[in-house]
Amino acid sequence: MGHNGIALPPLATSGAVTTFYAYEGGAARNAMLSALALRLAGGAAAAPVLVIDWDLDAPALHRHVDPPPDAAIEPGLDAPSTQPGLLEFFEACRAQLRRSGGERRERGEALAEQVLDAVAWRAHLERADGRRPLYLMRAGRFDGDYAERARRLDWEALFDACPALFRRFAARMARHFSHVLVASGPGRSPAASVCTTLLPDRLVGLFTPAPGSIEGLEGAVRRAIDYRCSHEDEQRPLLAYPLACAPDGARSDPCLRWRRGDARKGVPGYQPRLESLLRACYGWPRVNLDSCFDELQLPLADALSTMGPGGDRRALAQLAGLLAEWVAPGHFPWQSLEEIRLRAAMSRARAAEGGAVVAPLALADALAQLGELCRRERRGAEARACLEESLVVREGVLGGEHPATRGARAALASLLLETGALQEARRQLELLAQACTRQLGPDHPDTLGARSRLARVLGCLGEAERALALHEQVIAACERALGDEHPATLDSLEDLAASLALQHEYSRARVLCERVLDTRRSRQGAEHQDSLRCGQRLAQLMGETGELGNARRLLEAVLRARERHDGPDAAATLGAREALAEILAAQGDLAAVRSIQESLARTRERHPGAGHPDREARAACIRHPAAP
Repeated sequence: MGHNGIALPPLATSGAVTTFYAYEGGAARNAMLSALALRLAGGAAAAPVLVIDWDLDAPALHRHVDPPPDAAIEPGLDAPSTQPGLLEFFEACRAQLRRSGGERRERGEALAEQVLDAVAWRAHLERADGRRPLYLMRAGRFDGDYAERARRLDWEALFDACPALFRRFAARMARHFSHVLVASGPGRSPAASVCTTLLPDRLVGLFTPAPGSIEGLEGAVRRAIDYRCSHEDEQRPLLAYPLACAPDGARSDPCLRWRRGDARKGVPGYQPRLESLLRACYGWPRVNLDSCFDELQLPLADALSTMGPGGDRRALAQLAGLLAEWVAPGHFPWQSLEEIRLRAAMSRARAAEGGAVVAPLALADALAQLGELCRRERRGAEARACLEESLVVREGVLGGEHPATRGARAALASLLLETGALQEARRQLELLAQACTRQLGPDHPDTLGARSRLARVLGCLGEAERALALHEQVIAACERALGDEHPATLDSLEDLAASLALQHEYSRARVLCERVLDTRRSRQGAEHQDSLRCGQRLAQLMGETGELGNARRLLEAVLRARERHDGPDAAATLGAREALAEILAAQGDLAAVRSIQESLARTRERHPGAGHPDREARAACIRHPAAP
């Protein structure tokens, strides 16, 4: 490594400072930091990256960034070096502050800039990679009195002398580096507080199953955010990204007891604990770390394999690539990897120059996929905004009757129907039916499907006679043109059953649902999504006609299948669970109802809005018909 000829002009846009913190400290922190640094510095943009070793008591980051070539050096020892680093830089800052004669604290910002201007920070850096723009500020010059000098450096006294010094140092480094990655010391030392509270824009917190590890991370995050909220000069955003470390990564926790907890043993899992922490710190209810902990699990064995001469610097490359996506600007730890990638695709499409057709259509595709993701996660307003923009883009590029435009309109209309925006759904379905009729003909399945959904909307709007008449026309056309068992025919019959339920004609609706369910099971299987949806509707109709036992058995089967295929927190699963709770309440099984309500409450805590899905059961308007 060398520092001669380092030229680092200011960037057009300031970078970000990310601190890596582990309560116990250690190799995993340095291994993950260095892997991320190599990833960021090796990108197509070749952005300059600086790594800083702030763990003065156990300096080792330089071994990960550029392992010593001399295999004769004993592990844990360092060859003497003349290269100054962080320790010498802040020793110089301390001397400059003393020469300033103790300026008043009211001049904190100006004093900090004066001190930093007087100390040549570039002289304390070295080039860490000959092929990448990667730079290192090591912990210090490892000479005979390094340990004593590190002990004498008083971080609290430096802060008292110039409170803005560390904040302005971080800002100055960010003006010259796209990414500044800081390896914090462990525990609750003053140096660790500087790294976790005063420096970063982002805090990557590593934790292990060891006792106290999660508590240490929780404490660091709380103290950092509380400090920034309570001190006017420090009110800057700080995003915390937890990173689980175990001997063999996710494979170390095959039953997910460490992650999810064990209610029978009263053992809390780390995921609900950290989700609760982030909700409390940020006041943001939609904190779900499922995707984060699915993708980011650091195997300690891989981290250790990167150390020292001959270490495999590629061992963590894939994990570093995923972490780089999460910590990119505009992304949050509670976003799923799918959402992060879709938003990145949208940004690329919006920024693309040329390709007047390709770029807008790529944007429309990403918007449509993001809208569907938000729809699955019960984020109705975001889903609607994405689907509306996707439709506008497609209509502008392709025209109103192109198949892709019709598909975008159908997706938007379906969402509007689910969320109760009935007048808007009606308008979109009328336009869709007209476009399908012109392009495909009156008897095409797409045309008939649009008209059938329009009839459902009319029924929900209180136009019962017109709705039933349109249903009958569509069903007759489906049976004539497509046959009794065609999916479009079955969908139309199920839509008619929903409209009949609105008119309290439960017996007629039940007959239709039984016919549709039998056909769906024989054609698609008993656990197909369409079969499960129809089975739930039939069970609710049974409940309305007093057959509570049969309704309960059918709903229990639907719920088991939903949990297997969709997961316990999916909107369709929650809808089945709520429907079952209504039947259990009608039976007087209050203990079972209470158990379901507690389960729903836990889900609502993790997914605000959950437990009230505006999906198939709500759209059927069996119990809560929409007002006209």
